[in-house]
Amino acid sequence: QVQLVESGGGLVQAGESLRLSCAASGSIFRINTMGWYRQAPGKQRELVATITNGGRTNYADYVKGRFTISSDNAKNTVYLQMNSLKPEDTAVYYCKVEIQGMDYWGKGTLVTVSS
Repeated sequence: QVQLVESGGGLVQAGESLRLSCAASGSIFRINTMGWYRQAPGKQRELVATITNGGRTNYADYVKGRFTISSDNAKNTVYLQMNSLKPEDTAVYYCKVEIQGMDYWGKGTLVTVSS
């Protein structure tokens, strides 16, 4: 079993920053990819950013230049630095890791951006 625990969500004003963290624990042999997704009320879950164990990153267009994903492979932890937050960034943010072809999801952390 793999457990993911996200933290760092909260309520901020537009233009402010937040940093999310997600720590994986349990039966982990090797994490291939870690990522962040989000789901706003009434909308489908969407990609925010991913990072491979080699450090290659991928971002959704709507966060490029504002969000930065990083990881600490030794700690099985992924981070999401979110700057210049906008009200449309309001969502539940979920962490996902891919291990040997299997996807594992966290329970999510709520980010609310007020205008």
